[in-house]
Amino acid sequence: MNKLKRYIIFLVGLFVNSLGVSLITKANLGTSPISSIPYVLSLNFPLTLGNFTIIFSILLIILQLFILRKNFKLEHLLQIPISILFGYFIDLTMLLFSFVNPTAYIAKLIYLLIGCVILGFGVYMEVLADVAMLPGESFVRAIVQTWHREFGSTKVCFDVSMAVIAAALSFILAHRLDGVREGTVIAALLVGFLARQFGRLLAFVKPMLFPEDYKTSEGKVDQTTPASNNSDYVSVITIGRQYGSGGSELGQILADKLGYAFYDKEIIEMTAGTTGYSSNYVGEHQESLTNSLIYDLVNHMYTFPETESPKDKIFDAQSKVIKEIAEKGHCVIVGRCADQILKDRTDCLNIFLHAPLKNRIKRVMGKKNLTEKDAKQLILREERRRADNYHYYTRQIWGASANYHLSLDTSLGYDYVLDVIIQTAKKMK
Repeated sequence: MNKLKRYIIFLVGLFVNSLGVSLITKANLGTSPISSIPYVLSLNFPLTLGNFTIIFSILLIILQLFILRKNFKLEHLLQIPISILFGYFIDLTMLLFSFVNPTAYIAKLIYLLIGCVILGFGVYMEVLADVAMLPGESFVRAIVQTWHREFGSTKVCFDVSMAVIAAALSFILAHRLDGVREGTVIAALLVGFLARQFGRLLAFVKPMLFPEDYKTSEGKVDQTTPASNNSDYVSVITIGRQYGSGGSELGQILADKLGYAFYDKEIIEMTAGTTGYSSNYVGEHQESLTNSLIYDLVNHMYTFPETESPKDKIFDAQSKVIKEIAEKGHCVIVGRCADQILKDRTDCLNIFLHAPLKNRIKRVMGKKNLTEKDAKQLILREERRRADNYHYYTRQIWGASANYHLSLDTSLGYDYVLDVIIQTAKKMK
């Protein structure tokens, strides 16, 4: 039943994809990179866009066979019927949109953007189904697996190559540029970005459609049951903190007082062991996002679960580590969006520690041996990165009091702050 649902969703997503491709094409501002070569050929030869899509897709499948060789599996042949169906879907939807012939530039742009939204939703549905890849994505994955390349940059090179080849074909066949325009660039930037947004906004859909994937080994759906706790205090304490507020140091003291395990940089080592990345790499890429919008646009090429971006892979691995730590109980966890990762637990006390900027500047100057100006710049930069990272992965505002049980000013003194936390931890138990 699970498999049947997945294939139904995939087929519906394939049709939605064809709707998006056709509307983008009918906008007459170019088409998506993967469809640019078939589109240019359809403008210069009798065959339809759908026909050339099928031919081009089969060519990509044959190239995969040569690239993968003995690693080419029988399941890769599933791309053939998918490509044929996709091609016929495109021809069908081109007929459905036969009335779309915009002449004004603003109308063309509107149709293009609507097409990008539809195509992005179609890609989201394919990801949700998680049963197959279209030949374009599968071709890139074959290159990555064979020559051990980074998926994101390989996907960018592939998209650029498709557009360049299409443009060259247009000049050769028609002596002018047709089929590759600003719409090609817009589609390349927006579609994957929109697919990721749908994935985050509709994250609740997958557990509803496939509850069997979220069952524990006992066969019951995981409701994040609180860990057993025989102490007088709440089992798990998470600490979010402003840079320079002393949150990590205070967390260690708190853990020592309660006899709890303490996790801060230790999570880096635990995460590195599950991702294949070095500890240094994980440390540099965790809790740091320069700009969430730019990150989303740049990393749109990481669409399918098998090709998750390094940053997302690290966050997912850290989330799993944090949940495993919490299941053991009796722990203090610093940072890494732990308050939101564990938000469904009833045995978790969430704290945010802050301090006036002047106090934090003074503290950072002493610890890092920096000038006042450099310390201030470091604090502001790190806080922007933490805030962007937190918002990107949780859709919440970093430091907002509604996300925490306690928000405390560490300039009031460690003894006072620790006393308030310990009393609260005892009361919540």
